[in-house]
Amino acid sequence: MNAQNGSGDVRGQIAVLARDLGFDLCRFAKPDAPEHAAQFREWLDRGDGGEMNYLARNAEKRCDPQQVLPAAKTVIVLAVNYFQGRCVEAAVSAADSVEADVPPANGAAEAAATPSAGRIARYAWGDDYHRLIERKLAVLDDFLRRHGGSQKCYVDTGPMLERDHAAAAGIGWHGKSTMLLNRQLGTWFFLAEILTTLEFAPDRSQKNYCGRCTRCIDACPTGAITAAHQVDARLCISYLTIELKGAIPIELRPMIGDRIYGCDDCLDACPWNRFAKVSRETAFAMRPEVAAMKLRDYLSLDEEKFRQLFRDSPVKRTKRRGLLRNVCVALGNVGTKDDLPALEKAAVDAEPLIAEHAQWAIGRIMERTGCVNC
Repeated sequence: MNAQNGSGDVRGQIAVLARDLGFDLCRFAKPDAPEHAAQFREWLDRGDGGEMNYLARNAEKRCDPQQVLPAAKTVIVLAVNYFQGRCVEAAVSAADSVEADVPPANGAAEAAATPSAGRIARYAWGDDYHRLIERKLAVLDDFLRRHGGSQKCYVDTGPMLERDHAAAAGIGWHGKSTMLLNRQLGTWFFLAEILTTLEFAPDRSQKNYCGRCTRCIDACPTGAITAAHQVDARLCISYLTIELKGAIPIELRPMIGDRIYGCDDCLDACPWNRFAKVSRETAFAMRPEVAAMKLRDYLSLDEEKFRQLFRDSPVKRTKRRGLLRNVCVALGNVGTKDDLPALEKAAVDAEPLIAEHAQWAIGRIMERTGCVNC
């Protein structure tokens, strides 16, 4: 099938089906080489990807969609809004209401968590988006197969430079933070791609609306956005708290603040977020049982309790050792003497990574509070 022989009707049906499935945007692009393929290779060569070695292993595939799906003729790019408003406190209220057996409070609350609770990046508040979106993609894949297509479907795990394809399809434009921006969704959306052997007319790309704004660059706590459209992942808090498997460099720990999984600072700073609407997908909402946790509460989690709390959550990716490492760093930055008993137990944890970061946190709190024999 090609773009000239009646595929327009099918194209429209795909867009309608995508909307019915819960996708907020559905657009089409040619499966050309990504615009920033050369810059991606340079980024890898500089070592800016840190320990994300999987990016280098399939670098050439990422730079050539035909290596991913021979005879591919179209990239269908989809976006799902995950913005839940400013609702962390509402989620805590819901958790309290469950225990009290009264209806939860309505309305939104501030997104920033209190220092005693820690901060989790918005995309990881609720259920794992991979599984949810993959189920939606399977329906679209089935539809395309019935029309003679062969497909490869991905939710940010495939060998594709997805933001380049999304920009080419007109989903949004490249912000200076390297994140994709959209005038209606702001920065709060997931991307998914379907490479197909069916040919559809491509959409137009959008112009770049960033202008002279540098708020995302200025907002980065660690200076990881080293220049417009350049990020050194080794300095990025999302990398440090999720991708990095070992010890967080001591000199970067104070900059992490109370963040325990990811960082939204460069996203939060974008002025286009003033137009963001709350997602239709409630599965992305903050889980009340997580929202009710204080930082030191996480240190009491054993492996089983960790798995229960974060079942089907993106946070499970860090495993217990990674999350508790992050919690110790956050407590070292914002904790008080009341957190010392929990940290002292963590300092003798069987996992050396947790123990070392707990010891560091104890030293920080004692130094900050002047507490010597607390």
